[in-house]
Amino acid sequence: MSEFWLISAPGDKTNLQAWERMNTVTSKSNLSSNSKFHIPDLKVGTLDALVGLSDELGKLDSFAESVIRKIAQYIGEVMEDSKDKVQENLLANGVDLISYLTRFEWDMAKYPIKQPLKNISEALTKQVTQIETDLKARSAAYNNIKGNLQSLEKKTMGNLLTRTLADIVHKEDFVLNSEYLITLLVVVPKSSYLQWQKTYESLSDMVVPRSTKMIAEDAEGGLFTVTLFRKVMDDFKAKARENRFMVREFYYDEKELKCEKEELMKLASDKKQQYGPLLRWLKVNFSEAFVAWIHVKALRVFVESVLRYGLPVNFQAMLLQPNRKSVKRLRDVLNLVFKHLDEVAAASIMDPGMDIPGLQLSNQEYYPYVYFKIDLSLLDCS
Repeated sequence: MSEFWLISAPGDKTNLQAWERMNTVTSKSNLSSNSKFHIPDLKVGTLDALVGLSDELGKLDSFAESVIRKIAQYIGEVMEDSKDKVQENLLANGVDLISYLTRFEWDMAKYPIKQPLKNISEALTKQVTQIETDLKARSAAYNNIKGNLQSLEKKTMGNLLTRTLADIVHKEDFVLNSEYLITLLVVVPKSSYLQWQKTYESLSDMVVPRSTKMIAEDAEGGLFTVTLFRKVMDDFKAKARENRFMVREFYYDEKELKCEKEELMKLASDKKQQYGPLLRWLKVNFSEAFVAWIHVKALRVFVESVLRYGLPVNFQAMLLQPNRKSVKRLRDVLNLVFKHLDEVAAASIMDPGMDIPGLQLSNQEYYPYVYFKIDLSLLDCS
């Protein structure tokens, strides 16, 4: 993905000439790819309202960016088996993000330009907030199913000492409903199979002769049945442990095993059923949130341009896609071309060591022209 700079400069004759010069120099020198960024004639309102809105839009910008990042990341989590296809699902109004940006058109239907700027800002805030709320609810529901399924699946993947036995044991492996007899399951290391066969009958009294049978095996050992009288069960377990034969705490319950199998199948089915609708919702709302975010950027450019360059509203906005290797050179060219817009700030940027009385630049980036960054690399989930 790529980084873009959204900038603006006054639209009078002098500045338009500077603008054309900048565009020519940056394009010819391959410093950046440039395109005009069209912002409609919005209602200005009062200066006080613009100053307040400037701060609100800064917060909304960060919030909207965080929401689209969350959606992009979550699309990556949901598409766990095909993460290489995540980027092709990150679209805005049906086109890739770079195409949407470079051909940006204000959505007049969603955000009518005849209403006050504050109303547009509030509509955008409400929209992005609702998307975030819905995302939390939908992701929580899906994650709950996915988490429960994973924990059940993990039980089927451990070794014979820890894994579920629901898909291993059968009713015929056990003596059931006997007042005196019980069948135990014993995990025997592979190296001890012979020792088990020779000694299991004598580990305690009252073990049923020739009652052992191996019913499962993994890389570490085998799972053996053995039948004995209930009253010697504790003694048998202790003696087995002394010989490194581990008795599994397991009692055959057909209903319980059936429930466990059905739960696994149900969760797998639920996850599969929710996957399609959830992915569709994520794609639609990623687009909605991204479109809203770029409208917030456009609003910020408009407000800052009016505050910086004054009335009547007359500025030109442009989208630059810097060449990665030429970022510093591009910044120097822009500062040189537009330094007349703010001589003091431009001088401090060109020479950071200059001590200029009365100029206090905050940690926030400041340039002679209006500037905002759009960093699409933040959405790279691959």
